[in-house]
Amino acid sequence: MSHIPPALFVALAEAVPELHVHCAEPWCLIGSAAARLMGAEVSVADVDVLVSRADAEVLATQWADRREAGYVPANGDRFRSRFARFRFPGMPLEVMGGLELDAGEGWQPVTPGRLVLVGVEGLAVPVPSLDDQVRILESFGRDKDLARAAALRRLRRPASALPIASSS
Repeated sequence: MSHIPPALFVALAEAVPELHVHCAEPWCLIGSAAARLMGAEVSVADVDVLVSRADAEVLATQWADRREAGYVPANGDRFRSRFARFRFPGMPLEVMGGLELDAGEGWQPVTPGRLVLVGVEGLAVPVPSLDDQVRILESFGRDKDLARAAALRRLRRPASALPIASSS
């Protein structure tokens, strides 16, 4: 597994326990942080959290003093959600409540699929399975997401390509 950058660890250490307490419905990390936790060698600038719309409202209230007012995410024409960006030690955390994507066929919900728990120093961090992360990132279609999907796909390859010897 790749090393977890200190800034990501610090953000997760503070945010994950609060997410477990305040979210009534399943939630998970997506994007670069989720890919990094699965072992992909990708850079991480923020933590993307996929939650329900109702849980996004709860978090907006709980973290009102952390909110980065006026922040507008890129590609607003392709994505919509109950969005908010919050300041956390280490790096920002972006909450996407009820995230939807319009990749040309109208608005479709972004579903995480099967979730797995990644252990980070005693924290249980839910992320989509490797295959589901690849599916989500490829559906986003942006260059940065396609590069992350490729990094995750590389994790599927065998560690070595040694020939198999026969004893005959």
